[in-house]
Amino acid sequence: MKVGIFLDEYNPEDGGAHTFQNEVLDSLIRLTLESQHEFVLITSHPNELGERISGTDLAVLAYRKPGLIEKVWAFTARNWPNWRKSRKWSSGLELIARRAGVQFVWFLSPRPKPMDLPFMTIVLDLQHRLQPWFPEVSRWGEWEIRQRGLARFLPRAAAILAGTQAGKEEIARFYRVPEERIHILPHPTPAFALRAGEAESTPALSHLGLPESYLLYPAQFWPHKNHVNLLLALKELRAADKFTPGLVLVGSDFGNQEFIREQVQALGLADQVHILGFVSQDELVALYQNALALTYVSFFGPENLPPLEAMALGCPVIAADVSGAQEQMGDAALLVPPDKPKDIAAAIRKLVNDDMLRIGLVQRGRKRAASWTTDDFVRSALGILDEFEPIRRVWRE
Repeated sequence: MKVGIFLDEYNPEDGGAHTFQNEVLDSLIRLTLESQHEFVLITSHPNELGERISGTDLAVLAYRKPGLIEKVWAFTARNWPNWRKSRKWSSGLELIARRAGVQFVWFLSPRPKPMDLPFMTIVLDLQHRLQPWFPEVSRWGEWEIRQRGLARFLPRAAAILAGTQAGKEEIARFYRVPEERIHILPHPTPAFALRAGEAESTPALSHLGLPESYLLYPAQFWPHKNHVNLLLALKELRAADKFTPGLVLVGSDFGNQEFIREQVQALGLADQVHILGFVSQDELVALYQNALALTYVSFFGPENLPPLEAMALGCPVIAADVSGAQEQMGDAALLVPPDKPKDIAAAIRKLVNDDMLRIGLVQRGRKRAASWTTDDFVRSALGILDEFEPIRRVWRE
């Protein structure tokens, strides 16, 4: 079966989505020889793949994002399917895929495109359905954009990848997709973290001017990342225990950073909180390896990458007890209610004061992080393609 791999447009500042797609692509490039299928990469930036696919049999299709005219035609086709059928209209993406003989498309991101070819996609979360009050999933039409896209694509997908049973149940519940088409493939631990966790040296952090003792929260500045309740937990530790660890916040600003800065000042925590913004991968590795703990208190699940990165790098994890968290982290993390600062503070206090707990979390975390890699994820996805191939072979187009 000839499979098109669609690459979405991400950059490092996009965080986990970029890391996930980039590392899955690296594994796929390495593992294509293990598969019976033929692969072609579909991208709007074909020149960026040159060195990465050198020496492989992978082909590349250049994809041009739709312009105004195609968007108008797509709108018409979407709203008047009989018109579309009479004119046999297809999107530009589908046309170039069919001309190249592509029989199946695998979207590496959770944003599939209009497509009548069989396809496989991933769902990272459905939080716009579960927690629609957050502005990043509701404001300025965002809720409708997400809902219409997913409602259009998910029921038609030949296969959907979900990371947890909780995620699978949400897909089936909200979009009425038969469960046999939803496959559980957990988020893999990023390879960069596993490699760094095995290295003997740690990158230096002296240039960042951080305190010797600090908590780490790497997360984009969205409201759902819940920085405020973490700050309130820090305030609780300061008032009740006279314990004043640093808190290092890294991640790109998606509109909420100024509000967080205001809250830091209002709570009197300016001497403890260090907002670094986006940092390099080497700096992130060093931050994990030197932190007291990762405090990942996001309201969103069912999976998140930073806890896996922390586990691989020997950093104990405190994480929000949201849907899917127990499946992803098991006994390798302290889970806390994200809306209760006193409970977050209690978990930090417990971890700092109990050396055996800390050691146990680190040991269990390393084991859990190593148990499911990007290569494992890709091999499982290739198995899903193998299962579909006998179905796809029965028609030509």
